[in-house]
Amino acid sequence: MQHISPSSLTSLAPRLTYTSSFLHFTESDGAAIHASGPLIAPLLQVVLDAIYTNLLRFDITAKAFVPATSADPATTPAPSVPQDLNLEHGHIRRQMHFLQGYLLKIVKTEDWSPTSPLWTYMDKIAIAHTGLPGFQHRAKQPELRVEYMHLGLLLGYVEDVVVGAVMGMDAIDLATKTSVVRAWNKLLWIQNDLFARKYVVDRDTGETPVGLDVKSQDGNLKNFAIAFLSILFGIFLARLYRW
Repeated sequence: MQHISPSSLTSLAPRLTYTSSFLHFTESDGAAIHASGPLIAPLLQVVLDAIYTNLLRFDITAKAFVPATSADPATTPAPSVPQDLNLEHGHIRRQMHFLQGYLLKIVKTEDWSPTSPLWTYMDKIAIAHTGLPGFQHRAKQPELRVEYMHLGLLLGYVEDVVVGAVMGMDAIDLATKTSVVRAWNKLLWIQNDLFARKYVVDRDTGETPVGLDVKSQDGNLKNFAIAFLSILFGIFLARLYRW
């Protein structure tokens, strides 16, 4: 029986070693994902349209796309409510571009080791949905906060779209379809775990997730600063009256 130290799972590479081993995600799975690139590329726009059409069905998921960003051209009015959004809106087109880049980065990956840059990228993707920047280019952008429930549902929907697209291809045999679908299934569960570690408290490690409550963390910091300054002021008054 292999021993896994809970404390080791707070670091990305050991965590990927464990999750990949548990899911039996191997180099062969990585090769299947890499090989699926030419198959998925022609369907990419259809896949993106399906994903964002589904996200815009509900105001609770669409609201994440409302805040204006510095990337908005002056000629593009920022939406004031989720109902202002549609697939042709600049905010949605830009998000589609980001998701397209995410999918392309995955299928272009050839290094599937626990220290692969892909896992660091996917971990930053998770951070970027907690309200923290995640990436340097998001440092001056409005907070993007998406609750874990919706992220999990999104990954489930992405998997369903990918499975439907691959299984509907007539040009490849069943064995190839099966290997591609199984590999993507494992990969999306790894991404789900990277999201989970930013939101869910792990009692084994006692680690506080960065996305547990970003606003509360900011508020706690401010409260600590106020309390600290109050103590210093109290010490100052005590010494003043002593003199």
